[in-house]
Amino acid sequence: MKKIAVFTGTRAEYGLLYPLLKKLEQQSELHLQLIVSGMHLSPQFGETWRTIEDDGFTIDAKVEMLLASDTSCGVAKSMGVGVLGFAGALERLQPDCLVILGDRYEALAIAQVAAVMRVPIAHLHGGELTEGAYDDPIRHAITKLSHFHFVATEEYRLRVIQMGEDPERVWNVGALGIENICTIPRVPLSAINQKFQIKLEQPFFLVTYHPVTAGNEESEDTLRNLLSALDEFPDHQVLLTYPNSDNGGHRLIQMLEQFATAHPDRAFAVPSLGMQCYLSAVDLSDGVIGNSSSGVIEVPSLRRPTVNIGVRQKGRLAADSVIHCGTSQDNITQAIRKALSPSAKKISETCENPYGSGDTSTEIVDILKNQRATGAKRFHDISWAHEE
Repeated sequence: MKKIAVFTGTRAEYGLLYPLLKKLEQQSELHLQLIVSGMHLSPQFGETWRTIEDDGFTIDAKVEMLLASDTSCGVAKSMGVGVLGFAGALERLQPDCLVILGDRYEALAIAQVAAVMRVPIAHLHGGELTEGAYDDPIRHAITKLSHFHFVATEEYRLRVIQMGEDPERVWNVGALGIENICTIPRVPLSAINQKFQIKLEQPFFLVTYHPVTAGNEESEDTLRNLLSALDEFPDHQVLLTYPNSDNGGHRLIQMLEQFATAHPDRAFAVPSLGMQCYLSAVDLSDGVIGNSSSGVIEVPSLRRPTVNIGVRQKGRLAADSVIHCGTSQDNITQAIRKALSPSAKKISETCENPYGSGDTSTEIVDILKNQRATGAKRFHDISWAHEE
C-alpha cells in the first residue's frame, strides 16, 4: 500500500485540504498519514487539531514548532524547531510521498526535511504570486524541492514549467477551495452564534487581515485604518477572524480584540471559524474585507464581493468581483462603498472565477496513484528564441 503523508500547519490550509484528505482516506490502494503542526497546536489560535480529530481523521504525528515570539527571528527559530520535529516524524512514518499545500514557513521547514530524506513532494498551489508576503519566495522554493505539481490555473502551470519543472509532472487541477464550496453544507447564522457564543446579525462584513511580511506596507497602520473605515458603516456588524502566526501577528490580534471590546454589540472576534462556518458566514455576509488569499480565490465562487486591501495578494489572479484598494482609511471606505453598490452585486453574481469548477481532489488522487519519483530530479530547460 502506497503511504501518502499530508502536512497541515494552519486552519486555512487544513480547510482547503479537507476534500483531498477524505478522498485519500477512501482509497484502498493508498494509506493516509496526517502530520499536524504550527497553529493547529497553539491555544492562542484555537487548538484546531481538535477540529481535525472531530472530523474523523487520525493524526499520525503532532510536531510542536511555534515559539512565543512573533518577531522575524522568532519565526526563523520556529522553523528550526520544526525541522527537528519533522525529521523524526518522517523517519518514523516512512511515507512514499508528502503532500504540501501553499507557501508558509511551516511548509518550507518540512519540505527541506523531505528533500534531504528523499521523500518525494507533491506541491499544491505553486506558480502563484503574492508580492506582499515572504510567502512568495517560499512558495517558489517549495516548487524547486517538489517532484509533482498541482496548480490552480493554466498561467500558474506555465510559471512552474518556466522555473525548470518537467511539464509532464505539472497539472492544472484548479483550487481545492472551490471543491469545498460545492460540497460542504452550510449552517444558519444561529448555529454560528451558538458555536462561538456571539450575537451576530445581518447585515455584516467578514474581515480577515494578515500581517504584511514583505514590501513597505505597515500592517498595524493598515489594520487601524481598516477598523476606522468599518466605523463609517454603523449599520453593519463585523465578524473578525484572527490573522496567521506571521511576524507581528500578536499585535494585530490585540487590536482586533480591543475593537471588539469597544463595540460589544457590533463586532465579534474569533480565532478560527472552521471551514463550514467560514463558508456559511461568507454566504450570509455582505462581503469579505481584508487581505486573505481566500478572498481572492474562493469568495468569488460564493457570489460575494471582496475588498482586497494593500499588497499582500499583489500578483495573484483575481475575478472581477475582487475590489483592490490602497491602505488609507479613505481608500478602504470607498472600496467598501463600492462593494455594497448594486453594480458590485451584479458583478459578483455573474463573474467567472479563474480557479476552476470543483473536481480537484479526484484528479489529484488519480494522479498520485500512478506517479512515482524515480532517480534524481532533472531541470527542464526551455528553448528561448533569441533576437539577432
